[in-house]
Amino acid sequence: MKTVKVYHYDAFCNEPNKGNPAGLVLNGDDFSEQEMQEIAYAVGFNETSFLVTAARDDVGLKFFTPGKEMNLWGHATVATVYALKSRGWLPDKNHLTIETKAGSLPVHVSSSSAGAIQITMQQAQPQFQAFNGSKEGLAQALGVGEEAIDETLPLVYGSTGNWTLLVPIKKLATFQQMTPQPSSFPKVLTERPEASIHPFCLETYGADAHMHGRHFSSPHAGTIEDPVTGTASAVMGAYYANYMAGPLVEDLHLLIEQGQEMGKDGRVLVSVADGEEGYEITITGEALFVKEFEVALEE
Repeated sequence: MKTVKVYHYDAFCNEPNKGNPAGLVLNGDDFSEQEMQEIAYAVGFNETSFLVTAARDDVGLKFFTPGKEMNLWGHATVATVYALKSRGWLPDKNHLTIETKAGSLPVHVSSSSAGAIQITMQQAQPQFQAFNGSKEGLAQALGVGEEAIDETLPLVYGSTGNWTLLVPIKKLATFQQMTPQPSSFPKVLTERPEASIHPFCLETYGADAHMHGRHFSSPHAGTIEDPVTGTASAVMGAYYANYMAGPLVEDLHLLIEQGQEMGKDGRVLVSVADGEEGYEITITGEALFVKEFEVALEE
């Protein structure tokens, strides 16, 4: 047995054990992908990131849930860049590029008015695909009645790095009632059986927030729910711009809240600009160090 040092950071919050926990392994080059998967399983967080050597970019990252590798994960990226900056390993770098399986993504580091480190992360070009499955089956998979789904808005899969089904919900109170059945997701999501499900609504707990969401993981991920999801928040912003706001006259800024039902209370700022090739999406969030610990890896 050998031990692996893991750093626990919480992203999209400024209070320990809120937001979304991420594990960070700094010596990712020392492990095979199979070992990375075993480490992520042992860590048990929704996401563990591994710092690896980049071929062209400033930083290389690989992302693993307890069940599979992901192309991109927003909260783990925010946590990792915060860790590198706060530990002085990026002293002269406020603009950098991150090498991921979703492509090369620019990241900007800045400070809030209160002096907190803020990470702004460019997302992949948003994509949408119609959902043509059973609304009744979808409602059952979420543990709610079909009448809870807002039929005035489209049901679509969306991606800015990872595919999720965006489900508009009428009332905020419905989110407390949700009892997801992940094992049924692939049968319901016939077009994209490995996608997650992301219900959302315009009613919020916080007066400062514009949208509320929950994120239920694909059963292939090895987790049930992600407390605060950067990539899904990003595609919520793209959905708002595409289906609810009409043509953008100027940049759109939305504060997305998530995690309240899990006692996490996270916040993601999503900005949407109308670019030459479509919407340009960024997410901004804070992070903080919680603790370091070790997990065992069989040799």
